Amino acid sequence: MTGKRGVVAAGHAVTADAAAEVLREGGNAFDAAIAAMATACVPEFVFSSIGGGGFLMALAADGNKTRLYDFFAQTPRAKCPEDDLDFYAIEADFGPATQEFHIGAGSAAVPGLVQGLYAVHADLGTLPMKRLLEPAIIAARDGVEVSALHAYLYTIVAPILQAGADTRRLFSPGGTLFEAGDIYRNSEFANLLEALASEGPRLFSEGEVARAIVDQSRTHGGHLTMDDLKAYRVERRQPLHWRYRGEELHLNPPPAASGALIAFGLGLLERLVPRGVPDACALARVMEETNTVRMARGGALHEIVSDAALAEHFAALQAHKPATRGTTHISVIDAEGNAASATITNGEGNGHAVEGCGFMLNNMLGEEDLNPEGFHQWSEDSRLSSMMAPSVTLSREGMVTALGSGGSNRIRTAILQVLVNLLDRGMGLSSAVGAARIHAERGGTLSFEEGPWSESFSDAEREALREAYPDAEGWPEVNLFFGGVHAARRTPKGGFEGAGDSRRGGVAVIV
Repeated sequence: MTGKRGVVAAGHAVTADAAAEVLREGGNAFDAAIAAMATACVPEFVFSSIGGGGFLMALAADGNKTRLYDFFAQTPRAKCPEDDLDFYAIEADFGPATQEFHIGAGSAAVPGLVQGLYAVHADLGTLPMKRLLEPAIIAARDGVEVSALHAYLYTIVAPILQAGADTRRLFSPGGTLFEAGDIYRNSEFANLLEALASEGPRLFSEGEVARAIVDQSRTHGGHLTMDDLKAYRVERRQPLHWRYRGEELHLNPPPAASGALIAFGLGLLERLVPRGVPDACALARVMEETNTVRMARGGALHEIVSDAALAEHFAALQAHKPATRGTTHISVIDAEGNAASATITNGEGNGHAVEGCGFMLNNMLGEEDLNPEGFHQWSEDSRLSSMMAPSVTLSREGMVTALGSGGSNRIRTAILQVLVNLLDRGMGLSSAVGAARIHAERGGTLSFEEGPWSESFSDAEREALREAYPDAEGWPEVNLFFGGVHAARRTPKGGFEGAGDSRRGGVAVIV
């Protein structure tokens, strides 16, 4: 489609409009992504929060190297005794499946989103930060209409939103969850953002908000101290570079697990299906082997994408006979060709509102997928490994695509399948994002969406998949369980495309 300024894909219309507004005023893709990340914390508060963290992949049009900004959660510098911890399990009900989450003050890691916004702005921004925070302030002060999707999300995580009087006041006023059509306002959060615009990131490292965070931790039984907040640093990393079918991919590098696992899956697919299009069973088998390599290699993520590892697991695949969280993403590309791919998360929130601030801290220390060795086994003062995978791809012809997803451990399989749809099946952006997905867990558990099946696989492939995985669970409709890939694209001739994933209320705006 035609457009002069750029394209945005995000998880909510209010989030996307914030970025589009900045592009219209002459801001670049990085300005727009900053505005969108801050604004997402209002309409998408189940997926994102100023008390969480994330990553931004930045491709600069001026030829500078692509950079990955890591502002994900950091483990505290010291552990609170387990007997004093506020840490407990709740069950989230997705309908066809349930998932256990752990919350409480003891589940919060050191947040990094605020520091990340300011780091990206310092390096790449052009408009004043005060201007970039305005859309979020207006959304919080004036309110946003609750969509049917987000009303549904509130029912899934109701035990967190209603965990205490403080969270009920913000997210479940009057004791009832917000419903579709209701207006959600958060004046406390608007005030916080205004203070942030004036004081800058020190507000979260040593200012009033930092003191409120530490007070919550001390009062309720958490790990966080003022030293943790002061010591937090954004890491600027070299992306993991990979090639698939001739396309150049920039992926989230270690210590995040996501990029290495996506690269590993693509590397196996290229060996397993050197020509032609991978079928559903091939994708499922590769997903299973990706689970295997993560467990086998543990923290040695660089080894996952070595030739030796690929050869070893390809041999295992050939011998194998098939057996009879809250996260949101923003993709922006501007007219100059700058691309920003940002994924942010709060987990599901720790169940406590930070007093007077209008937000919940993350529960990253209670996320099972981020703590594969077990809860409370984390190393002090280290960056948590993440499944978030903001990515940028470049074609030989100059096509630039920014994409990423929410969805915890489904992120890597969602992005893997969208890349296969784009690069192997030759789908357009919207079709590639909207097509039916599958997801394989450890132990051979397989889930798949029943439709729109024909967009991705044939009926024969579906039957072969059911035969190979007789216990596979079919979901009658597309569902947020399978992630939410929001993608933006700039064509070699300067045109724009965007696709927001309907699974997570996605929208795309071309400016």
